[in-house]
Amino acid sequence: MSLNPEQVLSALSEVTDPGTKKKLPVTSKNTEIEIEGDTASITVPLGYPLHNGEEELRKRIETALASFGAKLGVLKVASKVETHAVQAGLRPLPGVRNIIAVASGKGGVGKSTTAVNVALALSAQGARVGLVDADIYGPSVPIMLGLSGRPRILDDKRMEPLSGHGLQANSIGFLIDGDAPAIWRGPMATQALLQLLTQTAWSDLDYLIVDMPPGTGDIALTLAQKVPLTGAVIVTTPQDLALADAVKGLKMFQKVNVPVLGIIENMSVHICTNCGHAEPIFGEHGGRDLAAKENLPWLGSLPLQLSIRTQTDSGKPTVVAEPEGEAARAYHEIAQRMAVNVASLPRDMSGKIPTVVARKM
Repeated sequence: MSLNPEQVLSALSEVTDPGTKKKLPVTSKNTEIEIEGDTASITVPLGYPLHNGEEELRKRIETALASFGAKLGVLKVASKVETHAVQAGLRPLPGVRNIIAVASGKGGVGKSTTAVNVALALSAQGARVGLVDADIYGPSVPIMLGLSGRPRILDDKRMEPLSGHGLQANSIGFLIDGDAPAIWRGPMATQALLQLLTQTAWSDLDYLIVDMPPGTGDIALTLAQKVPLTGAVIVTTPQDLALADAVKGLKMFQKVNVPVLGIIENMSVHICTNCGHAEPIFGEHGGRDLAAKENLPWLGSLPLQLSIRTQTDSGKPTVVAEPEGEAARAYHEIAQRMAVNVASLPRDMSGKIPTVVARKM
């Protein structure tokens, strides 16, 4: 048979992306098709970094091509992360396509450890990722990424982010002495956070992960209202006390029209380092049940594991310290689901809507 690119493109346009559950976003401009006899080698675009999902995508494309006697040769995936819509009245930050808040209703649930490992997982999957430490009173990003020093001030007075394990990062911890407390009232702390976000020269980021302060106080609320967020992720433990506060956190984002991308259950089971015995010391399935109750995506669970703590404290978090380990695989799966959920959101159209100016004649 004689194949032509139009036939192949038409077949691809009917293939459902196994991640987003939507049709592949293929066009003649963003899809490469090379034909040799009855075989087509294809490069398809996806709106998120693909991780361990190529086999299922290949099967679907092979089925589509086989319907008219064609075969699939080499399949390549081109990740192109789009800018997605933010709260009404706000526009995305320059140099950042999507800002994702990682939050919890209370402290002590491992939110910061989760934020840094998810950011590192996205980076390892091929995305350009930044991390900002929004916990003004207890910054932990410098320790977690093994970074020190102050950001360089550029000619335009913006701060150049520091780089750790491939992440662009900024934190109040880079700007004050390591043992100096931030003795600031709410308005001053809030202003410092907004400056960290808006006056850092982020460079072409697909995702900027914000490690939120715990709770739903002034700083968290201001961030949710004034920073252009694509979405938020809630971290909790299975414990009833943590779940009750997690509900407050997700409700805060919903009230300011920030999509909740899903729930992560941390410390879901304790793994004994001596015998490997698994014990759910904080309860079972609390995060999963909360996601089902609130009709929110379930992103996954993480163990209470000594190595996660020691690796993060050493400045080399689990995803880079033990990339083939079970915990790292869990972070990768969570990061993939989160990125897919971002890709499913409406795209940002603010730059395409003309400004209307009314003049009195």
